[in-house]
Amino acid sequence: MRKPKQGPAKTAKSDSRLLDAEKFLLPTYKRPSVVMTHGRGAYVYDAAGKKYLDFLGGIAVNALGHAHARIVKVIRREAACAIHLSNLFHNAYQGPLARKLAAWSGMDRVFFSNSGTEAIDGAMKLARLFGRQANEAAGTTVKKHRFLALENSFHGRTFGAISVTSTEKYRLPFAPVVPGAEFVRFNDVADLEAKFDDTVCGILLETIQGEGGIYPVSEVFWNRARSLATEHRAVLIADEIQCGLGRTGRFFAYQKFSSKPDIVLIAKPLAAGLPLGAILTTEEVALRVSPGIHGTTFGGGPLACAVALEFLKIVEDEKLLENICTLGAELREGLTKLAAKFGFIREIRGEGLMIGVELSVEGAPFVSGAIERGLLINCTHDFTLRLLPPFIITRAQVREFLRLFELVLATTPQQASASDSGKSANPERVALAAVR
Repeated sequence: MRKPKQGPAKTAKSDSRLLDAEKFLLPTYKRPSVVMTHGRGAYVYDAAGKKYLDFLGGIAVNALGHAHARIVKVIRREAACAIHLSNLFHNAYQGPLARKLAAWSGMDRVFFSNSGTEAIDGAMKLARLFGRQANEAAGTTVKKHRFLALENSFHGRTFGAISVTSTEKYRLPFAPVVPGAEFVRFNDVADLEAKFDDTVCGILLETIQGEGGIYPVSEVFWNRARSLATEHRAVLIADEIQCGLGRTGRFFAYQKFSSKPDIVLIAKPLAAGLPLGAILTTEEVALRVSPGIHGTTFGGGPLACAVALEFLKIVEDEKLLENICTLGAELREGLTKLAAKFGFIREIRGEGLMIGVELSVEGAPFVSGAIERGLLINCTHDFTLRLLPPFIITRAQVREFLRLFELVLATTPQQASASDSGKSANPERVALAAVR
């Protein structure tokens, strides 16, 4: 495949693209002074030609890396046919993609959105619709409108999504938000039981919290949430926008549990980088839906759905779930060895290729140090370095990452007050966390 043509390299100070961004874009992101131009496999390149090993994956979006040959082929083919047809008509790929997602998930029905946060809002609407009709059928007049979500949660940035996002920096600047949301202490069954009653229409769980620092929901908590939702005629909503579609080495992270949710939300890697999200749900919930009650202009277009269908086929054809499990284990093993060398590593958490490295010092300087060394990672929840490499990584690239990461850990200045606080790593704790 030919490398895309690039203009002459520019310094950060003289690059007009950076100047335009600084002058005309809303300042919603704090970005390094680098213009990324293209990618190949597990690597991306900037305007100066510098190569970066991508262990961020577009924040879990680029699960097949960059410029995967089969994805490029489908995009070129479908772009010449129809990019948009509107949801007033069927297209060739929505039905087959919905069928495939139902088979992967164990759900029955699918609605396509443009993004994960739109899927959250749609699921909240479904929960209230289901709850209201369930109460009518039961002959009760209890107002069923409340949502439960977890402390440390992040579900998106629309008004509905921030209403069930506990992190105050995302929610409070826009208060008052959608009323009726309450937050349960993470994995605290007693707190869940105390806050769950007949006014709850839905509980939202990230099966593994992403922005919150890579924390998996426990089986005990999941099972109790499932039983309470059933008891109170509410829906259990699994937010798998970041942890689903293979990221953990299973099709969906919740498939390690014996019980299923009522609604599953996906997005990020679904269309290999094109905007596409989805609500997957049971027939019982879908029966409450009628034409006109929800909709979208762009969600589920033919180009995005064709790419998404190809993505799912590639995961199967290339046996990527096996690769995720194998190389995820090798990556965690290497990180465990690094934790024994660097006392400011407190814990390693996660499953498959969704890994958090919690530090006892702030993580942002390590992200900057990684970029300087040609490595892309990020920091979430201030102290957790988040690793989301593509499903296609090789053993050689895992070794390359560990070599670069060790250099970053060894050379990045730490905050003395934090590193001297006695929060050194416990090797037994790190080893246990690494295999969860």
